[in-house]
Amino acid sequence: MQRRSLIAMAGAALPASLLPGIAEAATTELKVFISTQERPSVMRQAFDEYTASHKDVTVKLEAGPTTSEAQAQYLNTVLSARDSSLDFFLLDVIRPAQFAAAKWAVPLNSAVGDVGKLMATYLPAYAAADQVNGELVALPGFADAMFLYYRKDLLDKYGLKPPTTWAELVDQARKVTAGEKNPQLQGLSFQGAPIEGAVCTFLLPYWSAGHELITNGKYSFDVAAATQALDLWRGFITAGISPRTIAQTTTEDSRQEFQAGKVLFCVCWSYAWALFQGKNSAVAGKVGVAKLPAVTGGTSVSCIGGWQWGVSAFSHHKPEAIGLVRFLSSPAVSKLLAVNASLLPVFADVYQDPEVLKVNPWFAEAGPVVATARSRPTTPRYNAVSEIIRTDFNAVMAGTTSPAAAAKNMDVRLRRVLS
Repeated sequence: MQRRSLIAMAGAALPASLLPGIAEAATTELKVFISTQERPSVMRQAFDEYTASHKDVTVKLEAGPTTSEAQAQYLNTVLSARDSSLDFFLLDVIRPAQFAAAKWAVPLNSAVGDVGKLMATYLPAYAAADQVNGELVALPGFADAMFLYYRKDLLDKYGLKPPTTWAELVDQARKVTAGEKNPQLQGLSFQGAPIEGAVCTFLLPYWSAGHELITNGKYSFDVAAATQALDLWRGFITAGISPRTIAQTTTEDSRQEFQAGKVLFCVCWSYAWALFQGKNSAVAGKVGVAKLPAVTGGTSVSCIGGWQWGVSAFSHHKPEAIGLVRFLSSPAVSKLLAVNASLLPVFADVYQDPEVLKVNPWFAEAGPVVATARSRPTTPRYNAVSEIIRTDFNAVMAGTTSPAAAAKNMDVRLRRVLS
């Protein structure tokens, strides 16, 4: 995509009236924090596109930890200290309520004009996540959701279609691993470590069975359904489908193991697709992607992820940062990230763009999955919710507590936070 065309496409999102003082200002360096997992080299392309036409702005990129909770810890440290060195940042889709309550992000309502009109252009889940009690906390950057990656070459070899239920996945994993006689080939990799991804992992079968943590604003945790969900994940270990070390497996561990050709099925996020196709991948050209399996009698459900651009409330360069964030949240940049990093768009139309589909043909199926994926609870106390679920989930994966005991413990602790 040429630089001139990208800026022109995004130009409508950047009226001069929204950028007070930039034209007169001396060169301003904006500092951004993003994860190393969020393709810093591609983000740099977007920053460079902007600064090419805004000569008075430069961007210094700081790359940080890969996990959501490690990133949150970093931002919590910087922003709670009211540190002005950070001007803007990417925050997880689960964080806007916390940032609004702490007053760490600049409210963008006045900067964007008609909030309702602007936010209607994004996928509904992201428009909703970024607005807290009428305050526009951030702007959508890119979407994400969990998918089932699989070795298409191996399923084809054994005449199998992608599994639609977890029970089918177990049967297929047994058939393929027995046929391959490769002791290094795992049947299924997922996130069992006590990280944010483990929260989504737990929720997949829980949601699939038709249950929620909060229903109509009221606490509705179902202990029996939670026990069954934990039983399912623990069952993959006891059946030998997943390794006994799964309690230590992070998102990047799952991605790297699958990329090395050591995994048949992998539950992972969308960013992994482009890496699986890279020159250093042992599975390039051999990967399929599908909806996540359902529990028997349930429906396929994915967990929504994604990242939002926010402006620090303590920045000394708020107008400049707001102008850049508006650009970064435009359809043009959404397309750039899709084409160059396979990051899922936050605009429905971009999923149908011919240039995007040429690089990522699976986006045609990914769009409906993202649009209907479920969101984790929106609450200023989400950190506590996450800590409860991921630590109890991890204890079950490690075999230090039973699914039934963990589900009861979750209920007692979650009730205090969400009731």
